[in-house]
Amino acid sequence: RKKAYKAMGVFHSTTTFVTEVFNVVVLIAGGLFLYAGSIELGDYTAFIVSVNFFIGPVNTFIGFMEQYQNGVSGFKRFLEIMDTPTEQDSEGAEPIENVRGEIRFDNVQYGYGEDKDVLRGLSLDIKQGEIFALVGPSGGGKTTICHLIPRFYEVERGEIYIDGREIGTITAHSLRKNIGIVQQDVYLFNSSIRDNILYGRPDATEDEVIEAAKRANIHDYVMTLEHGYDTVIGERGVKLSGGQKQRLSIARMFLKNPPILILDEATSALDNATEILIQEALDELCKGRTTIVVAHRLSTVKNAHQIAVVSDGQIIEQGTHAELIALDGEYAKLYNLQFKKQQD
Repeated sequence: RKKAYKAMGVFHSTTTFVTEVFNVVVLIAGGLFLYAGSIELGDYTAFIVSVNFFIGPVNTFIGFMEQYQNGVSGFKRFLEIMDTPTEQDSEGAEPIENVRGEIRFDNVQYGYGEDKDVLRGLSLDIKQGEIFALVGPSGGGKTTICHLIPRFYEVERGEIYIDGREIGTITAHSLRKNIGIVQQDVYLFNSSIRDNILYGRPDATEDEVIEAAKRANIHDYVMTLEHGYDTVIGERGVKLSGGQKQRLSIARMFLKNPPILILDEATSALDNATEILIQEALDELCKGRTTIVVAHRLSTVKNAHQIAVVSDGQIIEQGTHAELIALDGEYAKLYNLQFKKQQD
């Protein structure tokens, strides 16, 4: 861009300089010819007008060529997006109804490239209504596990089952309708607070929106704003703090009311006071749902029904918090390390 702007600056300043000098030369030379009596005033005026008529289209043509080049490159990018094949359900896929939330991974393998397998023969069972935590070092495959469940990625080998049905036999729309995701990086739209909450379920009523906001601990803040739920929050929620964005995302999930919930580092970027508020809303949200929690702060997953330590694409330990501490393995090392940091 630096080179492009420099080229544009040189080009425009040069063409403007030449045309202006050309006008000055015509004015002076024409004036001298007029003074000497070589031409009449009408000829002089006609020449000045003709020169300007000539220069105008040239400048227009120059501007068009620049606009044309920008348009061509933009149109190519547009076509790349529009030509991307749309997601297709497998033949014979059917919607899933009355989801209970039982999830099973059976020898699942997935990689982002030919040389790198993120998950290698991973198997796990998540019971209905259970809070299942995934912990471990970064790059171990925790987020990938979460993205495979709603079929953001397709598994390379193995199967994933929900309520005993392989997810490839379920239509993507009905599958994702039953899964709610709260991420660390919340995507909000440049619209009102009401519209951003309604994104969870567009046909919800006003009372349902307010109830969802109350349960997410965001309603009281919204009421302090001049325009309330009609307040426009800017692109990606630029007018809100990190905690307010997160609570707005949680309000969406309350409104959507999915039987399966995925919390991917939902509180990792927040201060302690805000984290307590968010954790209260999340605890309320998790009730009665199958919940998968990805967390680096082990203090937030102590009360999970099951905790799995994921490392290098495999589950190396699994059990309750007390069982894993007693095992004195990788989880105990991570927990003791974080506990020591908190003490320090």
